[in-house]
Amino acid sequence: MVNEIIAVVVGYLLGSIPTAYLVTRLARGKDIRQLGGGNVGGLNTFREVGFWAVAPVAIVDLGKGAAAVAIAYWALDLSPTFVLLAGLASVVGHNWMVWLKFSGGKGMGATFGALAVVMPLYGYWQGIVIFTGIFILIVIITRNVALGSATALVALPFVTWLGMDSGIGTIFAVALFVVIAIKFTPTALKALAKSKTTKDFIFDRWQRGKRGE
Repeated sequence: MVNEIIAVVVGYLLGSIPTAYLVTRLARGKDIRQLGGGNVGGLNTFREVGFWAVAPVAIVDLGKGAAAVAIAYWALDLSPTFVLLAGLASVVGHNWMVWLKFSGGKGMGATFGALAVVMPLYGYWQGIVIFTGIFILIVIITRNVALGSATALVALPFVTWLGMDSGIGTIFAVALFVVIAIKFTPTALKALAKSKTTKDFIFDRWQRGKRGE
């Protein structure tokens, strides 16, 4: 079990790399946790620092999930269960970063990175295409990244089950949804409370960040 434990710990530590925090410190000398919604992730970096700053954040955050899966699969030669757990650990690490007193992001960057590697590895590259397509479609229609993320995550267990017929893969997809929902729910509830109508809540024109949410 030594390699299995190493994979999970490495996944968590990779996920804990505070990319948005470091980029914001370098770019503006400020703490990203004190800006906008306080989220240590790409979207808050985009809103509060700018488009040019979000590129390294997105690349590294995607890489955290991808690297966690790659290390577990190729370097440690683990079973699918622990390859998936390593990917999940990277998302947990991103959401609760040990270096930032367990504050963090919402996990979508690490999720995309992990899925982009793990799905092709187990013969279902179409899964990441479908997952990404759902996310992009909802964001294009509503301009609401949170809703796009939620919709893609709700669909993921069905995409996994129908495409791979994998019980462990489906459990992994549900676990991803739960881990990310824990971080998204408080923000969603605040946004809903401040929205005048359901339409205002759904069709987010990226104004919440300007209101400090």
